[in-house]
Amino acid sequence: MTLHLGKRDHVHDPRDLLLARYTAELPPLPSGPLGHANLLPADGWGMLGNDTAGDCVWAGGDHEEMLWNAEAKRTVTFTTDDAIGDYSACTGYNPADPSTDQGTDMRTAMLYRKSTGLLDATGKRHKIEAFTALAAGDLNQIKTSLLLFSVAAVGIQFPGYAMDQFNAGQPWTVKRGSIEGGHYVPVVYFDPTTGYFWCVTWGRIQLVTPAFLAKYMDEAYAPLAVDARKRGKTLDGFNYTELKADLRSLAA
Repeated sequence: MTLHLGKRDHVHDPRDLLLARYTAELPPLPSGPLGHANLLPADGWGMLGNDTAGDCVWAGGDHEEMLWNAEAKRTVTFTTDDAIGDYSACTGYNPADPSTDQGTDMRTAMLYRKSTGLLDATGKRHKIEAFTALAAGDLNQIKTSLLLFSVAAVGIQFPGYAMDQFNAGQPWTVKRGSIEGGHYVPVVYFDPTTGYFWCVTWGRIQLVTPAFLAKYMDEAYAPLAVDARKRGKTLDGFNYTELKADLRSLAA
């Protein structure tokens, strides 16, 4: 089974705030598991249109919101129409015209999520408060994002053989193969027992080796969710005061 990708090439902006700037006082990473992916069924995340269109950036954003709300003991539902609607609103995608299915660059989607928010099945929009950039291939920054924000929004250059591994229920490992395009996967868990990261893609949990992420990750963000802040989550070691000051200076 061949499914769709949908992440466009990385758009670098020198104004992007870097996660490392705000974590200088963070204590050493804990040795235990990171993340809370077990709050949702492994195969219960929903495809959200990524089987028929290149909306992985939007399906992935909806999956992140589902997790944040599950942590707060709230059930939030997103439909295919919700994900495709945001994809269309941001990029001009028209389901009746396949030529418009050109994917989304992650940074543009993050800005949309900050200003507009993602639409759920009840008509409510879910915004992020800010986002900070991770260094490509830096697995410790992914772990830091899991510790602080429960997710790392990761973009990868997707090798064709990884589709075969997904279809076979196998972890993504490094093999020889050509790149098929860009893909967006929320990393939602790290299991220190196996050494695998867990990401969400095409409606279910996919195991990923550290070597795969280190090789194929070409961009990533740590999104700070409004829903997460509302539940009173403490961000020990994260300099939120400095982040707010930097956001104000950017807006000036």
